[in-house]
Amino acid sequence: MTGGGSVTAVTVTTAAQMQAAIDAYTGNGGLVIRYTGTFDFAAITNACTQWQLPAGAIVEVKNKSNVTIEGADGSAANFGLAVKADAQNIIIRNMTIGLLPGSIDAIGIEGQGGKFPGHIWVDHNTLFSSLKECSGAGDLEFDGLIDNKAGAHHLTYSYNYIHDHHKTGLIGSSDSDSSDRFITFHHNVYQNIGSRLPLQRGGYTHIYNNLYTNILTTGANIRMSGYSLIESNYFENAQNPVTSRDSSALGYWELRNNNIKTPADFSTFGITWVASGSSPSRDATDWVTTATFPATIDYTYTAQDPACVKQKLPAVAGAGKALAKLNCN
Repeated sequence: MTGGGSVTAVTVTTAAQMQAAIDAYTGNGGLVIRYTGTFDFAAITNACTQWQLPAGAIVEVKNKSNVTIEGADGSAANFGLAVKADAQNIIIRNMTIGLLPGSIDAIGIEGQGGKFPGHIWVDHNTLFSSLKECSGAGDLEFDGLIDNKAGAHHLTYSYNYIHDHHKTGLIGSSDSDSSDRFITFHHNVYQNIGSRLPLQRGGYTHIYNNLYTNILTTGANIRMSGYSLIESNYFENAQNPVTSRDSSALGYWELRNNNIKTPADFSTFGITWVASGSSPSRDATDWVTTATFPATIDYTYTAQDPACVKQKLPAVAGAGKALAKLNCN
């Protein structure tokens, strides 16, 4: 993905200014938006009060192509980003988005009106809310951090630092939303997360070189005949890191070269299992491949050693890291 390319950036400091710049952009010549606004997350002393507020601002990229939204180092946002309908070749990078008011996604990608966004790259962002339990909310204190649904396709999530959140990444809004999408998750740090890493309904995911640390309920939940290649990741202190549950049909996984090799490794790395009450369900308690990944991977990549992912990925994932890449040499 190239996004807005090398055109001169439009600098904005607010959600309203960002939306105005997007609305004013026509054609396909490219738009780069540089966000320099700030937000004092420390001023939010009660996450439950924040969640109970009316839904906050959402900046929409709808039916636009060749757009980059990039945060300046030190910037911070308290609004969501939505990529909708026929939005193509979109990059979102170096944004820090957290503790959103009301129940809105941090970054949501969604088909609309029979049009489907695609070729979208979400890279080097820091996204978070809170794991605080709020009365009457269950585990829905905040909405998703990286949700995509309704036919969104060819998406890449890379080098994001995603932390302190209940339900992180939805793929498909319901069991009927299970199209043949292709989504890649690589070099992301997931820390202090409840579940949905991702929740996958149908389609194909390639999940490689991610760090999963302190996962409280479930990690990758592959459902509705979806397939996932789960490769060279590092799992630690994680409950149900690979599972298929809570849908009307199972999904399938190929496990390749992760730090977990056999069930004998579970105690070493703090892997635990709690059976689902749903049927059908399947947990990777035997840590074996349930189906060979059937899709062709049409990009070149190098799967780095999981030990290097554990040691070095946190230093380069997230916003403010100069878009650095993991170097295991």
